Amino acid sequence: MSAIEAVHIFDEHNNLLLTHTYTGRPSPPLVLLPLYLQHAAPRPSVLYFPSLHPPTVLYSIVQDNLLFFSPSSGNDTEPLLVLEFLHRVADALEEFLGSPLLASKIAANYDIVAQILAEVADAGTVCHGEANALRDVVETEPGVLNNLLGKVGLPGNAAVPGLQGGGPLAMSGSGGGIQRTGSGLSALQPAQTAQGSAIPWRRNNVKHTSNELYVDIVETLSVTLAPSGRLLSAFAYGSIAFTSKVSGVPDLLLSLSTGGKGAGMGNRGDQLRAVMERTVFHPCVRLGRWKTEGVLSFVPPDGRFALCGYEVDLLGPEVTLTAGKSTYGSLGLPAGVEITVGLGSSGNEFEVRLTQPTTSGGGASIATASLQSNLSGGSGIGSRSSSYKPGVGTGDSKAPSLDKFTVRVPLPTAVRSVTELRPSKGEAHWNPVDGSVEWRVAAKDFGPLGAVLRCTIQGPLAADGDGAGAVLNGMTATTYDYNDDEPASAYQTSDGQEKQSNGVPAQVSREAKVEKSRELMPTSTTLSFSVKGWLASGLRVESLLLDNKKSRGLGPEVKPYKGVKYLTVSREGIELRC
Repeated sequence: MSAIEAVHIFDEHNNLLLTHTYTGRPSPPLVLLPLYLQHAAPRPSVLYFPSLHPPTVLYSIVQDNLLFFSPSSGNDTEPLLVLEFLHRVADALEEFLGSPLLASKIAANYDIVAQILAEVADAGTVCHGEANALRDVVETEPGVLNNLLGKVGLPGNAAVPGLQGGGPLAMSGSGGGIQRTGSGLSALQPAQTAQGSAIPWRRNNVKHTSNELYVDIVETLSVTLAPSGRLLSAFAYGSIAFTSKVSGVPDLLLSLSTGGKGAGMGNRGDQLRAVMERTVFHPCVRLGRWKTEGVLSFVPPDGRFALCGYEVDLLGPEVTLTAGKSTYGSLGLPAGVEITVGLGSSGNEFEVRLTQPTTSGGGASIATASLQSNLSGGSGIGSRSSSYKPGVGTGDSKAPSLDKFTVRVPLPTAVRSVTELRPSKGEAHWNPVDGSVEWRVAAKDFGPLGAVLRCTIQGPLAADGDGAGAVLNGMTATTYDYNDDEPASAYQTSDGQEKQSNGVPAQVSREAKVEKSRELMPTSTTLSFSVKGWLASGLRVESLLLDNKKSRGLGPEVKPYKGVKYLTVSREGIELRC
């Protein structure tokens, strides 16, 4: 049977913060770390080290720049079990210590960390996997350390050598003993007095003065287009974050709709499953009702948690691809991006254009029309009232709110500088560190005519000295050699035709410059934005019901406040290839 042998945590500087041994004699963390760092980043989550005795499989995750290790020397260990265990440990630490998870928080709250690690697994067997349920068994009140010291006969207010230092925290054994490395101090964990909740993911005796339920659906776009503008792939990766602040044990029913997508594929459940692919659910969801009715029936944990994750293929059977024609409009995106390279007399300029996509019928997409209505302050689609200011949407499904656009153009490493950036709207700058041009346009400045950015690039200094110069403090100093005895015909012929010193015509030289500039042109560009109140998949929350008959601890007069938010994000998720 699979067993968790140990957990090791390192900070962002690879210093050992904490080590906890559950069973056996696993390899020391300071032996595992150099072997792990030998692999180039990004390092895999599962590594096998046959050189160790015994041969060891190392499982690792990274959470908020903290590195979590769990070694295993057995042959029957299930990899997904160990990786999921590490994620549950990280989630539990965030639940008690707050997010983001910092090394200073772990060092300052090692008494709480010791209880968490002792409760999550016992002798290598996972016991409590839900961070919310650990609230019933982990003591967080002031004076927990004093109680621990009192159990071993030490005065609670006594200063203990080793606990005042900053050394790594070591916890070993299934009984949950804790000690500072080198201090020789060990303490038994206090006996558990509270019984676990009947629902593994929800703590007991939940009470709230105000009963509230919130649903947040967030989708992240990943769209790739060919140079012709034809869509190669388009996906939306969504997650449903649920926040429950209801007393007692509520029983909820969440119904979703596809917004017309998947029509003709059976009942509503079949349509949802056709749109929401590769779905993953929190353990609280009753899978039977999802498979038969297409609804989410569950008893939620207390607080905020991830209810569901899914993937949507935006290039479904309803989208017809036409070669050489952009299909931005078929996705309903509020903006698109185009790029043209090799412009100018020397071919050393390129142009990026932000456009408003149109549907196959020639009109603006639904998202674009709604956004432009809000930005203009009109009463068209998405305009609920005239009370809000022009250019500021309310951020709900009837009045989407668009954040500013960000276009990033990565350039080849041979590009020395971008001398001219001429945006028609917004601000643009050249970042020499990562070798890219970043262009930001505010949503209020983005109109029907779009926006244009034109840039001029410079290549590397010539090795033969032609056009070369010394670069001093960001300025280029070029020197020239003159020969007074050289005839003027070397510079200009009698008919005015220009010649270079080597006798090559200027036309040939320009063609060579254009050909050389092609190697300096960008090969792709990405577009980032976010839209509040709109989802690319078309999903919507149809209803959120509280079943008073199945719920416990709630009176029939209790009517929780309900809120729903939609958010679509493109973090460099729209990529156009050149």
